[in-house]
Parts: sequence; C-alpha cells; structure tokens
Amino acid sequence: MESYRIKVTPELAKAAVLGGAFLGGGGGGSVDTGLATALEALELGEINIVSLDCVPEDANVVTASAVGSPASQEGYVTVEHCERALELYKGFSHQSIGGVITNENGGHSTTNGWVLSAITGIPLIDAPCNGRAHPTGRMGSMGLSMEPAYKSCQAAVGGKEETGKYTEMAVYGRLEAASVLVRRAAVEAGGLVTVLRNSVKAGYLRQNAAPGALKQAIEIGKIFLENEGSCRAILDALSKHMDIEVAIAGTVNHCALEIRDGFDVGKINITDGAQQVEASFWNEYMTIERNGDRLASFPDLIAALDRNTGEIKTSACIGEGDAVVLLKVPKKFLKLGRGMYDQELFEEVEKIIDKPLVRYHFGV
Repeated sequence: MESYRIKVTPELAKAAVLGGAFLGGGGGGSVDTGLATALEALELGEINIVSLDCVPEDANVVTASAVGSPASQEGYVTVEHCERALELYKGFSHQSIGGVITNENGGHSTTNGWVLSAITGIPLIDAPCNGRAHPTGRMGSMGLSMEPAYKSCQAAVGGKEETGKYTEMAVYGRLEAASVLVRRAAVEAGGLVTVLRNSVKAGYLRQNAAPGALKQAIEIGKIFLENEGSCRAILDALSKHMDIEVAIAGTVNHCALEIRDGFDVGKINITDGAQQVEASFWNEYMTIERNGDRLASFPDLIAALDRNTGEIKTSACIGEGDAVVLLKVPKKFLKLGRGMYDQELFEEVEKIIDKPLVRYHFGV
C-alpha cells in the first residue's frame, strides 16, 4: 500500500471539496459549506491527510460524520459542536482516539473530521468508510452492521441555543438502534448534527473502508479547477480517468423534494426535446430511468452538472428550469466500503424510493 502524507493548503482543500462533491453523487452536502468548513479548519491548525499505513494497526479510529437533511434551512453546526461531540464521545466510550476518518466523500462530508484533526492533532486518515456518499449511517459503517456482536458508541451535537434547537446526545448499543437515535437527534436539532461514531482498529479499515478515497477526490477536484467554467472540458478530462456516460443533456422540467425523517427524498425529470429521463434520490441520486428502462442504479455514481459551467448540482440544490448534464459512472471506478455490499441496506432504499435496486446490484 502506498505511503503518503499530504499537507492541506487552501487550494488543495478546494480540490478535495470539489472532487468530493462530484463523488457525492447528489448528496454529501454543498461545496460552499465544505469550503467554509475546510478553510475554518485550516485557520485552527495544520491538517495533514495520511495514508493508512502511517497509523499503528491497533490504533482506535473513529468516524466523523454529519447527519441530516442537506436541504434543511435550520441545520447548524459549529467548531464548538465538534469539540463537544469529542468530549461526549471520549467520556462515553472511555477510549483514546488514534485517528479519524470521514464517513464518505461529498461537498461537505469530505471535510468531516478536519476541524477535529486541526484542533487536536489527531491524524486524519485517508480511509473513508465509503468513497462515495450514501444516505444512511449503516451504509457508512464499513460492514459493522453485519457484525451482530458489535456495539456502537455515537455522540451527536447540533442546533442553535437561541432557537431552542440545540441538541446533544451520546448513545451506546446496537448499531441500527444507535443510528436511528442519531438521525432523530438531527431532526430535533433543526436538520443537522455533527457525529463521532463507530470506533474500530486501524487494521480493520484495510479490507472494510475505502483507502485512498480522499486522494481520489483531490485528483478529481483538480480537474474541475483546471477546467473551471466549461462543462465540456470537465467531462473530456474526467473521461480520461473513468468511464463516464451522459444519460441526458437537457432541462429540468419537474423537481419534487420532501424532507422525510431527516432525509431529502424525491425525483427530477430532465427533458431534451422528445427525450426524457427520471432520476430518483434519497439524499443521493439513486436511479436513472428512460421509458422504464434502468440506466444507472446506486451505488453507480450519478451526478448532475450545470450544462454550461460544469457546476455540481446536488439533489438539494437542483431546480426546475436548470440546464444540466446528467451522467453516470459505473461503480467499478469508485472506492467502495464494505457497507456497499450489504444487501439488507439496499432493501431499505427500495422501500424509500419505491424502485428495485437489489437485483441490479446483487443480481438476485
């Protein structure tokens, strides 16, 4: 495994956020929020992204995450919230922390753990739970949801005191139950909480996380920076790194979004003359269909870009009248964690979006 240590600069942070937003596949938070978080973290201290082999195999590594609805208008998380989450987690778990990883790539979520690393010096490890964004905490649990004996410790903090939304909690128990309670805390906090959860030994990450996914985000982000303002140039450059297929280049003529139990759920229709496709989403874009035929299925990467500038359009910000390119990247080009191979979690998605996924991913 390649050994590296990457010192984060403002320019590199921007690349990481842009690449993370693309790999977010419609979810993972906004570029603006991610950039603000990254720059705030850099003001607090030095940040180095280190490869997995820079950390002892037996070090306790904790996952940093943001849980909630990207479309929520009341979501509120600060540096103080991150500090409090760390305090709660350490007090509740009685564990030292030897490293931190993000739960996924996304415009905001790529920067999960950066503030914590900057203020404490805890190593920021390039082994996210998943190399793309995903809707549920269990999908980002690196297969721990398939380990019956595993008990999850999670600490969550978010919301404003002045609006009465401030919420903090720590929970220990079955991973599924703990994740449900944290999602509920996000709702009570106005739509967003910062979370520390699921300590594992660094050695567990090798086969179960997505080592190198932050580095991949940085490489993709550099493409967006080098070709800024031109969707065509961005797509041409991306196609040299992965298999990209444009499903449609057209106009959004219908967009339906509702916030349901702390998630953004809905669908968009995009037309180009007589041609039309429908994309469903549950935070992330889940499917693309044309005339009932499936063109792409999560965890394939589905992304929407502004047709002219190449700006990344998440499910929370896309709207009717937008001129977009909807594209897909097969899952084999992504760095996926073990949570993407748990069939039960895809059955959960099917119930939310009311579309089949299991047979497209597992062939059953």
